[in-house]
Amino acid sequence: MAKSLVVVESPSKAKTIAKYLGKSFDVRASVGHVKDLPKSRMGVDIEAGFEPEYETIKGKAKVLTEIRKAAKAADMVYLAPDPDREGEAIAWHIFTELKVPEDKVRRVLFNEITSKAIQLALKSPVRLNENKYNSQQARRILDRLVGYNVSPLLWDKVRRGLSAGRVQTVAVRLIVEREREIAAFKPEEYWTVDARFEAKVPPPFSAKLLKIGDQKAERIPGEQAKAAVDAVKKGPFAVAEVKKRDRKVEPPAPFTTSRLQQEAARALRFTAKRTMAVAQRLYEGRELGERGAVGLITYMRTDSTRISDDAIAEVRDYIQTQYGAAYLPDKPRVFKTKGRAQDAHEAIRPTTLELPPDVVKPYLEDDEYKLYRLVWQRFVACQMMPAIYASTTVDIEGPKKHIFRATGSIKKFDGYTSVHQETHNPEEEDTDKEEQLPPLEPKDLLKLLKIEPKQHFTQPPPRFTEATLVRELEEQGIGRPSTYAAIISTIQDKKYAEKRKDTRFQPTELGVITTDLLVESFPKFFDVKFTAGMEEQLDEVEEGKVEWKGLLGTFWKGLEKTLKTAKKEMRNVKREEVPTDLECPKDGGKLVIKFGKNGSFVACQNYPDCKFTSEFTREDDGTIKLLGDTKTGEQCPTCGTGELIEKRGKFGRFIGCSNYPECKFTQAISTGVTCPQCNEGILQEKQSKRGKLFYGCSRYPQCDYASWDRPINRACGACGNAYLVQKMNRSGPGKTQCPQCQTVYAGEDEGVAAAEA
Repeated sequence: MAKSLVVVESPSKAKTIAKYLGKSFDVRASVGHVKDLPKSRMGVDIEAGFEPEYETIKGKAKVLTEIRKAAKAADMVYLAPDPDREGEAIAWHIFTELKVPEDKVRRVLFNEITSKAIQLALKSPVRLNENKYNSQQARRILDRLVGYNVSPLLWDKVRRGLSAGRVQTVAVRLIVEREREIAAFKPEEYWTVDARFEAKVPPPFSAKLLKIGDQKAERIPGEQAKAAVDAVKKGPFAVAEVKKRDRKVEPPAPFTTSRLQQEAARALRFTAKRTMAVAQRLYEGRELGERGAVGLITYMRTDSTRISDDAIAEVRDYIQTQYGAAYLPDKPRVFKTKGRAQDAHEAIRPTTLELPPDVVKPYLEDDEYKLYRLVWQRFVACQMMPAIYASTTVDIEGPKKHIFRATGSIKKFDGYTSVHQETHNPEEEDTDKEEQLPPLEPKDLLKLLKIEPKQHFTQPPPRFTEATLVRELEEQGIGRPSTYAAIISTIQDKKYAEKRKDTRFQPTELGVITTDLLVESFPKFFDVKFTAGMEEQLDEVEEGKVEWKGLLGTFWKGLEKTLKTAKKEMRNVKREEVPTDLECPKDGGKLVIKFGKNGSFVACQNYPDCKFTSEFTREDDGTIKLLGDTKTGEQCPTCGTGELIEKRGKFGRFIGCSNYPECKFTQAISTGVTCPQCNEGILQEKQSKRGKLFYGCSRYPQCDYASWDRPINRACGACGNAYLVQKMNRSGPGKTQCPQCQTVYAGEDEGVAAAEA
C-alpha cells in the first residue's frame, strides 16, 4: 500500500509529526535548505533578468535523492516546511527536484506541531505560493547584489575579509550614530529639592518641590534650590490637596518574535540567537516521557499578535478555573497588530494549556523551561483583567507658596500580574519610586524631618543593549524579526561592534571606519528609511502587488551607477597616512597614523627602511600618546641579541622579540601557576574568539584545563594551596580568594584575609 510523503525541515520535527500521523505516512526531513546560490560567486545573471543560479548545497544530494525516491513511491506528496518565506523557498526547491506530476504535490501549512493542527493542515492543502517564494528570492538576490559588489570595495580600501550588508550595515550605522550622540552630548546641571515629612501616623514619606508660586520647580539652578531650602526649612507645612484615583494597567500583548527576544534579554539575559535556538526546539517538539515528542509552542517567527479562537476559548476556561471569574474579562482581548505584519501566523503561545511549565520541567533543559514559562505566563496574562492600583497624589504647601508633591500607590487588585509581570526597560522607568503614604487630609499639619537640595546632570542617550537594538530595528522597519538574531551575531563576528562589560554595544574603530565609508559613498542604499521602504516593497511582492524582477531592476540601476563612482572616489584607508608631530624613536623620522588589520597604529614614514610601529592612545585634547612595549628584561632565546618585550596582537597579549621582523620568536604570557589538572603545564593568558581573556594550560591539547578567573602565583595562608584566583565578573575584576578553601583576601595580599571564608 502506497504511503503519503510529508517533507519537513528538521529531523526532530519529522519525529514529532511521524508520531501523530502513524504508519500510513512517510515523514522525511530536508535538514534545512537543499538548494542555494553558490558560495564562491554571486550566482545571479543580471543580464538575463536577475536569473538566480541555484545549486544543490554540499551534502544535500543524498537527502534529495532519498526524498525523490520516496516521492515516486508515494501516492501524494505534502511539502510542510515552516509557514514563512524561507519555508516556502525550501518547499519550492524540493518541488523542482522531485520530477513528479504537479497535481501530486501539495503545500501544507501549520502554526503549531500538534496532532490537531497537523491533521487539519493535511485536510486543507494548498498550492505552492509563488509570490511568497519570489519575495524570498528577491530578498536573497538584493543581499547578493549588495554583498558581492560592495564588499570587494571594502577589501580593496580597508582590509580583506570585510563585508557590507543591506541590513547589517544599517544596524551598525545605528550603533555608530548613537555613539556619536553620546560623544557630542554636553551634560546640563539641574537641581531638585527633596524633603522628608512625618504626619500624625506613620509611615514617614518623601516629597519633591513642585512649584514656587506659579513657577515650576522640578528642575532649577543650584542657587535657587539652596534659596528654596533656606526659605522653607522652618516651616510650617500643611496638606493643601489630596487626590485619589484608581489606575488600571492593562496586560501586555502575547509575544511576537521581537517582543520575545526583548523580554528574554531583559528577564533571562538571553541573547537573541540563544532565544531563537531555544524557541526552535520548543516548537519542533521535546520528549515528554510517556507522551513522547510534543511541540510545546506555536511557530516562533511571527510579527502578529493574533490568537486563534480555539486558543482563546482554552485560555479563558483556564483562567476561570484557576483564578476565578474576577480575573476573566467579559470579552476576549484583541490586540492590534502593527504595520504590515503577516497576520496568517498567530502570536507565540503554548500549543496547549494542559502542559503547564511545572509539569514539563523535568523533561526540559534549564533554558527551555525558562523560555517556555515566559511564553506560558505571557499568554495566560494577556487574556486576564487589568491590575488596579489606588494612586494618591498629595500637594503640601510650605512658606512663601512653595508647593511639594508626594505620590503613593497601593495595588488593589493584582489582575494579570498574578501570572506575569513584564520586565521593564530601566531606560523607560520613572526614577521616582512611589511609596506608601499615611492617611492624609487637607489642612493636616506635617513635621519636616529633612530637606536638602540635590544636584543632578542630564544623561546622554544610552548605548543599545540587544533588547533595545531589536526594538529599534523593529520600530524603524529594518529587517524582519526572523533576521534580528543573525544581524546581531554578524556585526559582532565581523568586529564592527562589541559588547562592553555592561552588555551594551559599542562600535569598534573598524565599525566606525567602514560605516563612514559606506554611508559617504552609498548615502541612499544604507539609509534607514530607504532600507525600511525596501522591506515594504518585499512585502508587496509577497502580496502580488509588485513584480519581483522589476523591483530588482530598479534597485540595481541605482546601485550600479553609485558603484562606479564609489570605486573611483571612496577613500583608501589602507594607503592613508595621517601625519603627527611625533618623531620616530629609532631614526628621527616623522610618525604617521596608519590603519591595519588590528586597527590604527603609528609607524615611521620612512618605512620600509625603518620598521618602527607602536600602538597609541588619543588624549582628550587630541594629542597622541605612544604605548611603548613593556620590557621583560630577558634576552631572546632564538637570536640571542634581541630583548623580549610584551606585545599585543590579534589574539591578545604575547611575548615577542625586539628584533622582529628579523627574529619572529614569540611565546604566551605565563602566570607562573602550575596547572591544577595535569600538574605539568603552566597556566597561560589566552584570548577567546570573542576576545574574552581566559587562562589555559600550556600543554593544550594534551590538557584542556581552562578558567575565566586569573591565577595568582601566591600560596594561600589559610590552607597552603599553591595559588589564589581573582574572580572575573561582568563589571571587571572581583574578589581574590583561594579556590580550595574559599578564603577571601583583601586585594591580592596573602597576609590580609577578609572576615568571610
